Amino acid sequence: MLTPGSQGRFADPPPPELRPGRGGHCAVAGTFYRAVAPAHAAAALSGSHRAGRYSRPGQPTLYLSASRAGVDAAMRAHTTATDPAKVVLTLRVEADGLFDLRDAEAVERVRRAAGAPFGDWQQDLADGREPSSWRARDWIAAQGAQGLIDPSRRAPGLWHLVLFHWNVTGAPQVCR
Repeated sequence: MLTPGSQGRFADPPPPELRPGRGGHCAVAGTFYRAVAPAHAAAALSGSHRAGRYSRPGQPTLYLSASRAGVDAAMRAHTTATDPAKVVLTLRVEADGLFDLRDAEAVERVRRAAGAPFGDWQQDLADGREPSSWRARDWIAAQGAQGLIDPSRRAPGLWHLVLFHWNVTGAPQVCR
C-alpha cells in the first residue's frame, strides 16, 4: 500500500524487518516486490516454474525483491529486449527459517557442501552442466530452510527473497 510522502508524492513502505529466526536461520516480515508479465499477474503467487538461479524447471520457487530498486536490478540482469513489459506487484511476507547468503560464513558452508551458490547458472545450463546453485538450494533446504536471502550481484547492498515453499502450514505466508 502506498503512503503519502513529501511534496504530495507517495512513498514506499518501510523496508522489511529482519530478525533472528528458528534453527540458526533468520526471519523477515514486511513488503516485498515481484515483477511479472501482466497476463500472469493473477497467478503471481504460484511462483516461477522455469529454470532459475535456485530452481530447476518445474520446481515452484517464489522470487521476490526487498525493494523496488532490487526489482529494477533483477530485471536489468534477466530481461531481454524481446521480453514483454512487466508490472511490479506489492506483496506482504511473513517468513521464518531463511538461510542468509549475505553472511560470508554461511556462503562458505554452502560452497564446501554443495558448490558455489553464485556461479553462472545460465552458462552451466548452456554447457550441459547442472548449476551449482541448484545443488546449493538442495543443501540449504536439507538444513531445514524454507528459503534464502540472496544478495544482489547487480546492485550491492540490495537483496532478494527466494522461497522454496509458501502459503502452506508451517511455511512462509505471502499475500497481496
